[in-house]
Amino acid sequence: MTKRNVFISYHHRNDQEYKNYLLWMNNTYDIFFDRSVRTGDIDENLPPETIRTKIRDNWLRDSTVTILLCGTETQYRKHVDWELKSSMIDGAVNKKSGILVIDLPTTSSTSWYASYPSEKDIVYSDYEGGWVSYEKKSQYDVAYPEMPKRIIDNLWNKNANLSVVQWDKIQNDPEKLRWLIDKTAEGRLGNNYDLSLPMRMRDYYPD
Repeated sequence: MTKRNVFISYHHRNDQEYKNYLLWMNNTYDIFFDRSVRTGDIDENLPPETIRTKIRDNWLRDSTVTILLCGTETQYRKHVDWELKSSMIDGAVNKKSGILVIDLPTTSSTSWYASYPSEKDIVYSDYEGGWVSYEKKSQYDVAYPEMPKRIIDNLWNKNANLSVVQWDKIQNDPEKLRWLIDKTAEGRLGNNYDLSLPMRMRDYYPD
C-alpha cells in the first residue's frame, strides 16, 4: 500500500487526546505522512479568509486524505468547516482530497458508513448484523447527531464516497486504518462533492 499524505481536522480544545493517540499510532506503525496544522502554526488574529487560504495553500495542497475526528462539538467549529470545504474543492493548484470520518466514542452516533468495495469484509469482519441503506437525508441526521452538516450532505450525495468508521474499529488496528486511508486516497478524484452549504463564519458554543 502507498503511504499517503494526511491532514487531520478536529476540535482542538475537546479532542486533542484523540489526535495525539492517532499520531502515536502513526509514529509506531508508520501509517501515513502527517500534513496537519499544529497549534501555533497560524495566527488566530488573521482574517478568516486569510486563515482558510493559508490552510488550503500551505497544508491541504500536500495531502490527499483529510481525516475528520468527529466529537461532540466538531460540527460547530468554523475552522473544521473551512478545512472540510477546502478539502472538497478541486482547484488548479490544490486538488480535492478524499475524506475519512472517524467517529469518536464521545458522540451518540448509532451507525457507521462503508463506501468502498470489500470495506465491510475488511473493517467489519466481526459484525454479524444486517446492513441498511438510508432512503432519506433525515435518517443520517438521526444516526449521526453530532456530524458536521457538510459531511451529512455528502453522505447523502450519491456522487461522493465518504466512509464513517467508529474509533474502536481502528484504535487497536493500524492495518484497518491504513486500508481505509489508502482507499480514501484512491477514490478522491472521482468524488463530486456537494459544496452548496455556506461556509461557517463563526464558532457556536452549545449550552
